[in-house]
Amino acid sequence: MAQLSDPITVLPGVGEKRAKLYAQLGIYTLRDLICHFPRGYEDRTRIVPISALIPDQPACFRATVMTPPRTSHIRKGLDITKVQVADSSARLNLTFFNQKFTAGQLVYGKEYIFYGAVTGDFIGYNMPSPVFESLDSPPVVTRRILPIYPLTAGLNNAGMIRTISLARELCPDPPEILPEDLRREYRILPAARAYQAIHAPASMEEAAMAKRRLIFEEFFVFSAGLALARATRETRQVAPYEKVELSAFRAALPFRLTGAQERAIRDLTRDLTRGIPMNRLIQGDVGSGKTMVAAAAAYLAAVNGRQAALMAPTEILAEQHFSSLRPLFDRLGLRTALLTGSMTPKEKRGVREALAAGETDLVIGTHALLSEATAFQNLGLVITDEQHRFGVAQRSALSEKGREVHLLVMSATPIPRTLALLMYGDLEVSVLDELPPGRQQVDTFLVGESMRARINAFIRKQVQEGHQCFVVCPAVEENQELGMKAATAWAQTLGQTVFPDLRIALLHGQLKGAEKERIMASFARGEADVLVATTVIEVGVDVPNATLMVIEDADRFGLSQLHQLRGRVGRGGAKSYCILTTHNRAPETLARLKALCATNDGFRIAEEDLKLRGPGDFFGSRQSGMPAFRVASVSTDLETLQQAQQAAAGWIDAHGQEDTPEAAALRERIGELFAHGSPAMN
Repeated sequence: MAQLSDPITVLPGVGEKRAKLYAQLGIYTLRDLICHFPRGYEDRTRIVPISALIPDQPACFRATVMTPPRTSHIRKGLDITKVQVADSSARLNLTFFNQKFTAGQLVYGKEYIFYGAVTGDFIGYNMPSPVFESLDSPPVVTRRILPIYPLTAGLNNAGMIRTISLARELCPDPPEILPEDLRREYRILPAARAYQAIHAPASMEEAAMAKRRLIFEEFFVFSAGLALARATRETRQVAPYEKVELSAFRAALPFRLTGAQERAIRDLTRDLTRGIPMNRLIQGDVGSGKTMVAAAAAYLAAVNGRQAALMAPTEILAEQHFSSLRPLFDRLGLRTALLTGSMTPKEKRGVREALAAGETDLVIGTHALLSEATAFQNLGLVITDEQHRFGVAQRSALSEKGREVHLLVMSATPIPRTLALLMYGDLEVSVLDELPPGRQQVDTFLVGESMRARINAFIRKQVQEGHQCFVVCPAVEENQELGMKAATAWAQTLGQTVFPDLRIALLHGQLKGAEKERIMASFARGEADVLVATTVIEVGVDVPNATLMVIEDADRFGLSQLHQLRGRVGRGGAKSYCILTTHNRAPETLARLKALCATNDGFRIAEEDLKLRGPGDFFGSRQSGMPAFRVASVSTDLETLQQAQQAAAGWIDAHGQEDTPEAAALRERIGELFAHGSPAMN
């Protein structure tokens, strides 16, 4: 017997060259092959008479060969073989292209099962290149539910079926990891039956049952891994914070905290006094006040004799946090520092010496905080802003610069709770679901190209009133095939033709980091009237003077991304607006964009986006911790996800430390899933 871990080259007919084709599908081992599941099925079990065949609808029929196959050589590279078949209802002409050998297997007077689609609507029907089997052969391409697999160039479906079947003959299916009582409670198929049914179902109903089992299993393994990580964290001991009085902190603020901020602060205060490491996510819409919650945590760290570090993804954002938090911490008698890559060596050395000496309570910086040269005397709290922009390794690297370090992460991307449990499943979640008083609601409008003159007039009006505008395009360079507005060309058009008297700046992701920082900082200082950009500004600097966001070809973006872009305006005292433009008049597209116009609630928008587009908008890379599920889909399998999460949490609590075959197999699967950097195991 072969082993699941064996390379697929142990299979007859799979050499190094063919293995490279399978590698393009992520298939390297026999386990990968057996877990390469169909993307759909064709029901070829129903046999119909020839007279019942419908043009362009594939079907199975049983017929007798009425004429010997005859091949004609049409030209170089084209041979056509014709044969006529019949049943009791009608006759049918079959045509095979460059399949002389295959067609030659049809024997005059013998009966076969055929599968194909008829074409033509005059002088009788014709069927091009059907597949067929004799009545006494096992059902391979007819008389069965045929799995349709994801493929790549050089591999065909029939070959994939044969290879997977051979792998299952030579080695056992993956072991059972779901206990019998759990399978019974959730009505889940056993593993052996599920793997048989997913690849060779006896009915469409059985295929659906097998798929549900495998979806449940994927979600269960992931959720169990997170539950184990959480349980492991619960066993770690840290010194609890004893000083948690925040009256001085509140008194130093120039405003009252919202109810949501107060709830989040109570959450993190409870974490800091428990005696185990805090792992908390503060999730809130743009402008909901996450930074002040983080400031409260940093204050508590400082009064308990610990240092805090806040890491932001860009220098501009780090400088923005520094400028807003330094005055607050000065009033509280605490010491704040900024550390970024663009500082001079002398400036960085001074900041690092103060950190190492314990003379700084809060340092705010970028990836410069991760440098080996950056050391802390007593780091106790790590805060990361825009968590999805940082990889797991970066988060861990900063935490490892201290002992007994608490972790607080912030995200301005509203995420449905179900997805948050996946993306940040190793974290406790606090949600800021209300905006501070005075925060502007941004009026949003959807318009077509016919409104271009009015859009331009409105841009000019905002600039004349002393404000600034963003114009966002979906592409950097022009591409005629895609037909999307490009930032480089549109900036040139606006600057040379539409607004030659205005100051137009251009910002996109292909620019070097320092250049992007310079352009954004210049715009923030008011040195440009209009910034034409790509989504590089989705998370960026606070520009209170910007009152208008124009998003070109808005149908090219997800709702959550559009909402993030809209959040770049409405950050000052003046009324702000967002204009969405689109050429796309499809009803579903217009309905989606109108949903954005109807609300400023990021969580409602996120839920709608999840329904319409799936989780892709929320998880841009594997760094987010989102696993690459083989068969499960967060957007379509939410009910199964919730069941699996509930089952995994209960099972880990009751049986997580047991030494049973299921527990051992489950731990092995968890290790495989999280081996590539998911947050739960780092």
